[in-house]
Amino acid sequence: MIVKFESWMMKWQTKTIVQIGLTYKFMTSKSHHLSQVNISRMIAPLSNPIMADFVAELDSINKLADNAPGFVWRLQTEAGNATSINAYNDELILFNLSVWESIDDLKQFVYRSQHGKVMRSRKKWFQKYEGVNMALWWLPVGDLPTVDEAKKRLQYLNDFGESDYAFSFNNQYFNQKAISVDFKN
Repeated sequence: MIVKFESWMMKWQTKTIVQIGLTYKFMTSKSHHLSQVNISRMIAPLSNPIMADFVAELDSINKLADNAPGFVWRLQTEAGNATSINAYNDELILFNLSVWESIDDLKQFVYRSQHGKVMRSRKKWFQKYEGVNMALWWLPVGDLPTVDEAKKRLQYLNDFGESDYAFSFNNQYFNQKAISVDFKN
């Protein structure tokens, strides 16, 4: 018997389950992790009092990410954040780059944690960004993305749209190197 089910969070996660006795088999990827980059243009430098509430949240949100299920890695300096990384030669652009075990893990952190609550106030701190400001892509487990690679993926998504090279939460591409995993009922 073949049964299809869909995750309540993600349409891309439709899995085919084959029942053989009491053993179920489904397709998933353990060979790749999800990398994400996002950029935001602040309305003022971090030192400006208008940014104080955002700055006050940085350490707790970064700690939350570090301890979130599925979190693998994030770009940071010795200060513990990436606010001083000037990827675009513009001190008002914040550059965030991280790696997660799955799209579900990243979505849980982004939308259903304290991070989501803070980001609902983003209009107080960030300008409306023209163009694409976030890109996702798969990378082999153990690899880490570079700033240059992330910038290229973001630019590609902006110029050419979504593909397996760079995509968004709206049109996720499942890693093509899926493997079979067996588990008992």
